This record gives sequence, structure tokens and C-alpha cells, in this order.
Amino acid sequence: MNAEIITIGDEILIGQITDTNSQWIAQELNKIGVSVYQITSIQDKESHILKALTEAEYNADIVIATGGLGPTKDDITKHAIADYFDSKLELNEEIEVHIKKMFTKIGYQFTELNRQQAVLPVKATILKNNLGTASGMWFEKHGKVFISLPGVPNEMKGLMLRKVIPKLQESFHLPFILHKTLLTYGMGESKVAERIEAWENALPHHIKLAYLPNYGKLRLRLSAKGDDENMLMKTLNDEVDKLTELISDILVGFDEGESLEAAIGKLLISQNRTLAVAESCTGGAIAEMIASVPGASKYFIGSVTSYHKRIKVDFLNVPKETIVKHSVVSAQVAEAMALGIQESYGSDYAIAVTGNAGPTKDKTDESVGKVFIAIASPGGTYVKDYVFGPPRQKVIQKTSVKALELLKTSILKNR
Repeated sequence: MNAEIITIGDEILIGQITDTNSQWIAQELNKIGVSVYQITSIQDKESHILKALTEAEYNADIVIATGGLGPTKDDITKHAIADYFDSKLELNEEIEVHIKKMFTKIGYQFTELNRQQAVLPVKATILKNNLGTASGMWFEKHGKVFISLPGVPNEMKGLMLRKVIPKLQESFHLPFILHKTLLTYGMGESKVAERIEAWENALPHHIKLAYLPNYGKLRLRLSAKGDDENMLMKTLNDEVDKLTELISDILVGFDEGESLEAAIGKLLISQNRTLAVAESCTGGAIAEMIASVPGASKYFIGSVTSYHKRIKVDFLNVPKETIVKHSVVSAQVAEAMALGIQESYGSDYAIAVTGNAGPTKDKTDESVGKVFIAIASPGGTYVKDYVFGPPRQKVIQKTSVKALELLKTSILKNR
């Protein structure tokens, strides 16, 4: 069962907003056994919408479009879809009452423009939007389903979870899709592929392997698809066991949708330990990752972004002579930063990073991409150095991920 997702809106195509709807819809469809064949972004233009719908009908069994359902003149999706299905538009009294109630509740005046949002295609099954004024629409044609949803993310998600997903499960016999993702560090994609080539070539036809590289880490995702869930689970687990043996030295664990920073948070909570961070070249990126986890305040005390050497000296107690002798980009300064914030904040663990993110060497002798990462723990302090190379964003991202990887390793050793 294949689906195509169409996002409608000039604001996506000019880069004014990021399309997060497609990613979320694809994830939810995958959970119920629907594979996404294609994702398309198009203009708020009738000819473009009609062309996209025609192509999607050929490509997929399920077509889900988001956006273009607002009350203003530039939102023309409803009219284009009505034309595609040769459907009249009529006032839906139930939806009109719903919209009026919403406006009354928030103290807004109900206008003729708002009433137009209750004018809907008569051939559609209307999906009432409890979180907004733009209704969802469900059409069926030649055994295929077309769904139009508002582009506002929380409204779209509400309709998908409460209306669309249950209705799709009722309408189609859907297969099972199971995934298992292994998370590795320290070896590049091509090297891993060489190591596991024979195993990969021998995979059953219903199991596929995907390489998902990112700065400093590699995910190996196994996907199994079929009608027998128990059989899929058994064969998938068998293949995971074989793969685990081949990459045991670089395997960090299984990625069940949990981020590295979330896993670290669980470890710190379980040990009743705390964390502080001192950053230079990453400019607060590590602290942002840690603080993004709900409940991080239970273990994350805080951070210092010590970009200037004066901050390293005044706030982290890095000795001036250490900086003069070794420069700010050095193992000695990284270690002093980690110990300084650990003592100042009274934390059990501390991360400190210093390096050259580029694009120039600044006033140090180290090359762009040279980074020192220090971890202070109850068991002691150690420093690792890396050369991540340009560009700047690569240095920041790889340093941040590697710092968290080293922290996790340290926490596990100090249990």
C-alpha cells in the first residue's frame, strides 16, 4: 500500500517555513503499514494542484495533501480539489455552527470570510477540525483515497490521529512494517558496508537495510514488511543478532527513536547524578541538545559559553599561564574548563569543549576542525582530541555528538 504526500504553499517553496508535516505524516503512515512513495511540495496554484493530484493518483493508493485551506484568497486548495472531483461547493451547516462556536469562545467576530470556510465540496466526507476552522476532506475515486488536511501542524496532527489513521485502517487491509535500528559510532559508512557485505547480500527478500549516516554516528536500520507479524519479528530478530556479532566493537545500542541526549538523561536520573557544560567552539550547541529533553532540569545544572578567553579565566578559573603556554585550543585548557565548571556548579559530570570551528585559525596554531573534548566525572578527568575538518557547521555538530558519546561512555563506566 503506497501513499503520496503533497504539501501546498508558496511559503515552503521560498524557504520561509520548514516542511515538518511530511516527515510526521510519513512516520505515522509507516506505523500502520503504509509506505510513502513520494513527497511533493507545490505552489498555491490551481493548475499545479490539479497536475499534482493527477500524478499522485497514478503513483499511489492514498494521497494526503496539507495546506491551502485558509480563509484568504491565496488559499485555493479547496476549490482546486472540488474541480478535480467535479464537486459543487455548498455551505455545511454543522461546520458553520462549529466555527461560530469557536469564535464565540475566544471572543472574535464571526465574518463572511469565516463562513466561507464552511463552504465545502459535497462529494467529500468532511473531517471536522476540533482545533481549528479548516475542515479536513476525504474523497474516494477508483478505489483510491484522497485526503486534504490543514497545514497548521497541530491541526493536521489532530485530524490524522483522530480521524484519518482510524479510517485508513478500516478501509484497507494493511501489512505490518517492523523496524530495528542499531546505532554505531567510530566507523564510517563505507567501512561498515565492507565489513557486513556478505551478511547484507544474504538478507531475506522481505528485509531491507538502510544506512543512515550523520555527523559522528551511523544508524543501520533493518525494515521487515509482510502480512505475518510473528514471522516478521522472528526473522528480523535473527538478522539483528547476526549483525550485532559483526559490529559488536562499534555498536552503542539500539535506537528505538530515543536520542543520545535522552539516553544520557535517563542514565543520570537513574544514578542521581548531575551535569554541567562548558563550551567554546560549539557556542552552546551541546547545552541546547541536553536541554531539549523534557525533564532535563532534574540533572542538567547549567552551562557556560566561554567563547572569549576572558570568560575561561574569570568564570571557569582556567589559569592564564595555561592559556599563554598551550593556547586556548589545547588539551590543558579543555581539562581546566571541565574541572572549573564541575567545581563551580557542583556537578558530578562536566563536559568541556574547545577548538577551531573555522573558517580561520584565529590566533591559535591548530588547524580548522581541531577539537579537544574533556569529560570530568566522579572517577576522574580525561581529554580526547579530534580533527573533524571544515566546514564550520560540521565541526560544531560532530563535536557536540562526540562529546555526548564520550559522556555516555563515562557514565556507564562509573556506575
